[in-house]
Amino acid sequence: MPPAEQLLNAPEFTVSELSLSLKRTVEDAYGHVRVRGEISGFRGAHSSGHCYFALKDESAKIEAVIWKGVHTRMRFKPQEGLEVIATGKLTTYPGSSKYQIVIEALEPAGIGALMALMEERKKKLAAEGLFDEARKQLLPWLPEVIGVVTSPTGAVIRDILHRLEDRFPRRVLVWPVKVQGEGSAEQVAAAIRGFNALPEGGRIPRPDVLIVARGGGSLEDLWSFNEEIVVRAAAESMIPLISAVGHETDITLIDFVADKRAPTPTAAAEMAVPVRSDLFVEVADLARRTRACWQRGHENRRNELRAAARALPAAGDLLAIPRQRLDSAGASLPRCLKANTHAHFRRFTAAGAKLTLRVLHGQISQADHRLTVCGERLGLSARSLLRRRRDRFAGLEVRLRASKLSNAQAQRNAIARQRERTHRLAERAGRALVTLLQRLDARVENSGKLLSALSYRSVLARGFALVRDEAGHPVHSADAIGPAARVEIEFADGRVAATADADRPAPVKRAPSQPKPAAADTKPAPKRVAKPVDQGSLF
Repeated sequence: MPPAEQLLNAPEFTVSELSLSLKRTVEDAYGHVRVRGEISGFRGAHSSGHCYFALKDESAKIEAVIWKGVHTRMRFKPQEGLEVIATGKLTTYPGSSKYQIVIEALEPAGIGALMALMEERKKKLAAEGLFDEARKQLLPWLPEVIGVVTSPTGAVIRDILHRLEDRFPRRVLVWPVKVQGEGSAEQVAAAIRGFNALPEGGRIPRPDVLIVARGGGSLEDLWSFNEEIVVRAAAESMIPLISAVGHETDITLIDFVADKRAPTPTAAAEMAVPVRSDLFVEVADLARRTRACWQRGHENRRNELRAAARALPAAGDLLAIPRQRLDSAGASLPRCLKANTHAHFRRFTAAGAKLTLRVLHGQISQADHRLTVCGERLGLSARSLLRRRRDRFAGLEVRLRASKLSNAQAQRNAIARQRERTHRLAERAGRALVTLLQRLDARVENSGKLLSALSYRSVLARGFALVRDEAGHPVHSADAIGPAARVEIEFADGRVAATADADRPAPVKRAPSQPKPAAADTKPAPKRVAKPVDQGSLF
C-alpha cells in the first residue's frame, strides 16, 4: 500500500497547529543557546524600536531579532559586518515559516572585533572633526578647583590626591562613577556634563580643569571610554579636560578628544598643577633680580645727577646780571614817573582849552536850528502823505461799493469752501498733532533712557565720584590739583567740599622747549617783574 494510503486515517493538522507544534519542539529541544556569527542585513533599529537582522558564517544563516527593551539596555550595540557572540532563545516565526533566535545578550567575538569596532568608530568621529587640534583648550596654569571623574573606591583617586598634596594642594571635587561594566559610559558622560552645568559663583564651585581617570585593564575593561556618548561629552566640555585612562600603553577614544592626555592618573595630577616649591624658588629669584636692577638703576641716576650738578653754574653767577638790571630799573623809576605825570598834565591842559563857554553856545544854536528845520519839513511831509492816502481810500471805497454785491455770493461760496477745507484740515491737523505728539513722546522717552544710560550720574550711582575745582571744571588728573586747593566732590546723593593735602608737592608745569643758545656768552633774557594784581593806574 502507498504511503499516502497508509495515512488516510491519520489525524489532520491545521497550519496553525502544525506551526505551533514545531515552535514548541524547537524551543524545548534547544532553549537558550550561544551562537557565533557575523551580523548581516542590519539597518538600524526599526520604527517600533526592535532590531531585525541575520547571523551568518561561511555556509549558513539564521534570522535574529532584538526586542526594544533589550536593545535599550545593551552596552554593546549591533553593527553591520561585526562578528559577535549572541546569547538568546531559539524559536520559530509562523508568519513566514522560519526559525530565528531572540537575542538577549550580545558581545563582540574577541579582541579583533573590538579593535575593528574601535577603528571604525575612530574614523567616524575623526571625520566629524572631534579630534582636531583647533578644538583643544589650554590648561589653566594654576586652577583653584579640580574636578575628578573616577571611582571613589579605587586607588586612582588616592594617587591623584596624594600627588596634588605633594605638588600644590588644591580643592578637589570628585564625581563618583562606575568605570567598568553596564551603565558606566552613561555615568561618565553625565559626570562631565554635570561639571560643565555648574554655574559660576554657585554654592558648588565650578572646576577650572577636569580629570577623567581610571586604572589599567584590558580592552574590554576600558571599553566604556570608547563609547560614543563619552567621547561626545568630552568634546562638548567647555572646561579643559585631561584624560588619564589606563596605563601609558592603553589607548582609548577619549584620549584623542581630550585637551590633554596623561599616561597615568598620577601624571594627570602633575599636569594640572605646578610644583609649589619651585614657584617659591622662582619668585625669590625674580625678587632678588628686581632688587638688583632697582639698585643699579638708582645708582646710575645718582651718578647722572651728580654729573649734571657739576656742569651747572653757581646760583650767584646766574642772578648777578638780573639783579643789576633790577637795581638800575629801581633807580630810574621815580624819574620816569615824574616825566609821565608831566606828559599827562600837558594833554589834559590842551583838551581843557578847547572846552570854552562860547564854543558850547555855538554848538547848541546850530543844533536848535537843525531841529527847527527838520520839524517844518516833517509837518509838510505828513500833510502831503495824508492827502494822498485820503484820495486813494476814496477810490477804493467807490470800487468796493461797486463790487460788493457781485462778490458777496462768491465770497460766501469761497468762505463755505474754505470753512469745509478748514474743518478737514483741522481734523487732519488734530490727528497729525496726536501722532506727532506720540512720536515726540517716544523720542523724548528714548532720549531720556539714552541720557540716563550715558549720564555720568549712573556711574556715580555705582560708587564713583566726580571731582571739580573751584571754577566748577572737572579735574581729570592729580597733577591738576595744587597743595591746599579747594575742590568739590560730587557723589550720587550730593556734593561735599574738600581740601587737597597741604604737604602735597605742587604740580610741575613743563615749559615749552627753547632752542639752545648758539654761543656761551649769550646774555640771559631779563627777568620780568610781575605787576601786582590789585595795583591800578596812577591816573
